[in-house]
Amino acid sequence: MNRRQMLLSGAAFALAPRMANAQAAKPLKIGIMNDMSSVYADYQGIGSVVSARLAVDDYSAHLGVPVEIIFADHQNKPDIGAGIARDWFDNQSVDVAMDLPNSAVALAVLGVADQKNKAVIGSGAGSSIMTGPKCSRNFIHWTYDTYALGTGLGKALVGQGAKTWFFISADYAFGKDLESNCAAAVEASGGKVLGTVRHPLNTADFSSFLLQAQASGADVVAFANAGGDLNNSFKQAAEFGLSKKQRLAGLILNVTNIPALGLAAVQNSTICTGFYWDMNDDTRAFAKRFQSAHPTKMMPNDMHAGMYSATAHLIKAMAVLKSAADGVKLIDQMKAMPTDDPLFGKGSIRVDGRKLHPMYLLETKTVEESKGDWDYFKVLAAIKPEDAWRPLDKGGCPFVKA
Repeated sequence: MNRRQMLLSGAAFALAPRMANAQAAKPLKIGIMNDMSSVYADYQGIGSVVSARLAVDDYSAHLGVPVEIIFADHQNKPDIGAGIARDWFDNQSVDVAMDLPNSAVALAVLGVADQKNKAVIGSGAGSSIMTGPKCSRNFIHWTYDTYALGTGLGKALVGQGAKTWFFISADYAFGKDLESNCAAAVEASGGKVLGTVRHPLNTADFSSFLLQAQASGADVVAFANAGGDLNNSFKQAAEFGLSKKQRLAGLILNVTNIPALGLAAVQNSTICTGFYWDMNDDTRAFAKRFQSAHPTKMMPNDMHAGMYSATAHLIKAMAVLKSAADGVKLIDQMKAMPTDDPLFGKGSIRVDGRKLHPMYLLETKTVEESKGDWDYFKVLAAIKPEDAWRPLDKGGCPFVKA
């Protein structure tokens, strides 16, 4: 048994006592599916389970909704994700599939959920097509999407004078959509895209891509990738000396990337996010609980916070509806209720499934400004929901248009 398996086994054991104490009524059964062992394991992984359990601790008994949680590793493979979802829905009485980083996997799972009329909530999934052409009445997109990240950051950096861009993007739905949304914002703001290259998931050697970016002479080299791929991109870019003449932009850079990179490697970086652990007393209190419960004692990122927020709202909806048997009805109940939690504040869920809340522009602190581990960012500005998210009439969601 390796270290990763030990962590997962320990987490499953930790859930058992709480499940054993559930009420006699049939519990709401949540299946959390993500990458537990590879490129996105720190981005979501066991941290998403920790966050969901914290929400259960805060809301389940109070609202009289017993909850059971199981989790699985989709290995970033759509066929494996779809197979897990089918088994969950057919054989394990799972009511709701959650998290789902890797948009290709999320779309595969959503295809199964549509057939079975089960609810799906994406905290880790990113592609904005999931509330656009690929929208579903069974789906809510919770924490972020590629439109909000790409548009927010593209506008901000062009406004700071970074006019020409080169993209290095992950070659699947998430990376392509993130690149497309950011490129559109860059061009709409008066900038220009000089070129783009795409790489397979879990790439070890970025040298050929970085040489093309360097040769382009672009003001900004933008990485439309995440997790370990983003870390490798930044590390190798530093080795090639790109940051001496070009600005590096990690479109989904967040707090969980920095320990592996070091704060010095990401100086002068701006990010767009819906949550940072050190924003206020409520976020700090959650982060302290999360860190205490996490096997490797990391701080939560926005997707972990999204899992807490989404689970809390799901439990509130179940307290009203009393049943998760009909996935569309459950999703409709969640849409009908305003969202409100200590991490994202007040918000709402739009008819196309897009959860709406403010987004924030953050800038990395200097090494001198940082007071220690996990103290990496400062808030530059808030983006209002109506400015952060793609307008409803621009998404192309078929059932909204109908």
